[in-house]
Amino acid sequence: MEENMIDWFEDVSENAGAVQTETLRRILEQNHGAEYLKKWLGEEVKIEEIEDSALENLYTSLVPLTSHADLEPYIQRIADGDTSPVLTQQAITLLSLSSGTTEGRQKFVPFTRHSSQTTLQIFRLAAAYRSRAYPIKEGGRILEFIYSSKQFKTKGGLTVGTATTHYYASEEFKIKQEKTKSFTSSPEEVISGGDYKQTTYCHLLLGLFFSNEVEFITSTFAYSIVQAFAAFEELWKEICKDIRNGALSSRLITIPKMRKAVLDIISPNPTLAAEIEAKCRDLETLNWYGVIQKLWPNAKYVYSIMTGSMQPYLKKLRHYAGQVPLVSADYGSTESWIGVNLDPSFPPENVTFAVIPTFSYFEFIPVHRRKQDWSSSNDDFIEDDPVPLCQVKVGQEYEIVLTTFTGKVSFSSQLSPYL
Repeated sequence: MEENMIDWFEDVSENAGAVQTETLRRILEQNHGAEYLKKWLGEEVKIEEIEDSALENLYTSLVPLTSHADLEPYIQRIADGDTSPVLTQQAITLLSLSSGTTEGRQKFVPFTRHSSQTTLQIFRLAAAYRSRAYPIKEGGRILEFIYSSKQFKTKGGLTVGTATTHYYASEEFKIKQEKTKSFTSSPEEVISGGDYKQTTYCHLLLGLFFSNEVEFITSTFAYSIVQAFAAFEELWKEICKDIRNGALSSRLITIPKMRKAVLDIISPNPTLAAEIEAKCRDLETLNWYGVIQKLWPNAKYVYSIMTGSMQPYLKKLRHYAGQVPLVSADYGSTESWIGVNLDPSFPPENVTFAVIPTFSYFEFIPVHRRKQDWSSSNDDFIEDDPVPLCQVKVGQEYEIVLTTFTGKVSFSSQLSPYL
């Protein structure tokens, strides 16, 4: 079934130019009546009557490049309860809170069903490519260090949370496990517990309880895995005690729903606890080198976002992983997923991503280094006019521009594309 995902992706990639035009057409047809697009395209333009060859030129000539700051007043109106079609014809009931890594502060980004669907799609596609390099057993478990953050309501009643929080609460998250035939070790009550330390403890406990069934270890960001195993260095004795007794520390785990969900799963296993204790005593003498390899003997790889700001965590993550391969997860932003890792066997430092042309309409601004001041962390760049996806050149650096199903935004992300 997952091979069908690869066939689909290879087909849309071979016809990326035409697929991108069709993606832009879908975005405009679905949202032409929205206030933002009407402002630039006018009332009289009939998208369905425009030839493919003219559509991109019309759009890029009339609708300007924007930053999130340009869209912020529109998004604020949505947050305050404006239900008119401001940015999109589709009703927006959720707002994602970005990580803040692009513009130095967190921002609201509309989250729609399309957001969940593309997340499911890229997870299935990435899983298909990973299975080629590292086949896993159907029905196996995943040790996932995943966390739903606390949500809050805006003045207009919209729910705000991280994109991952929205995704873990969506139907697509359940579908993903069924489609990829891999199941997270932790129940929803642990993921959505709202307390980072208690959730991490339960992830580790359940991951060890099912240690022989775990096929890979993952988290959204590499630092979460590093932090979890740094905590494990202090918690392993308590975890072994809980596995031995089929119990849960009342001192460390206090959330009733989380306690009940975990206790419904585990049972006393003194043999397993003794095995883990013996391995941990050995691992202590090795400064915990290879803890993943030692305690999860069937784990095929460690999977996470490991590029960009996550690279400083690779040294420690390799230390914990031992000989278990590190696989870099896919490339995206809060606004949209962008590219998939086609060759998971490459080390994270050498990973390349292929753009998925159905997710958004992509433009690329060529950037050229005019000069480099070695005393400064900032390079001096010259920018050219944006080019479409089918005109990018390998080795050229670009700033990427996204036209999503909820708006158009550019963000600084220099990359040399692999196509």
